[in-house]
Amino acid sequence: MTYSKGLHILAEIDTTAIEALTDYAAAKQLLQKLIEKHRLTIVGEVFANFEGGGFTGVYCLTESHISIHTWPEFGRVTYDVFLSNFRNNNEAIVRDFHQELVAFFQPTALNLNELYR
Repeated sequence: MTYSKGLHILAEIDTTAIEALTDYAAAKQLLQKLIEKHRLTIVGEVFANFEGGGFTGVYCLTESHISIHTWPEFGRVTYDVFLSNFRNNNEAIVRDFHQELVAFFQPTALNLNELYR
């Protein structure tokens, strides 16, 4: 068996859609929809809203993870999506998560880094 590197997207978004940054409920709903759509397996999750606004959230998956953190006071969200390619090539799924998150947060600026690991 050989190892095929998976795609890891790390993104920073600046946005004026501040309401999307203040409470995790809508972002979590989007991520759950995508996890179900792509038949990924959740092994753990933690989401928390912060006093004064903003949230953090992580899904641990058998395939790896998705994490998100927001700063409404700065109009900023950071997230990363990594899925290994242990059994399947998951690159298209990682890109789908990224595109859906971009659409959700409506960036005025986007800093994107892609790593294969």
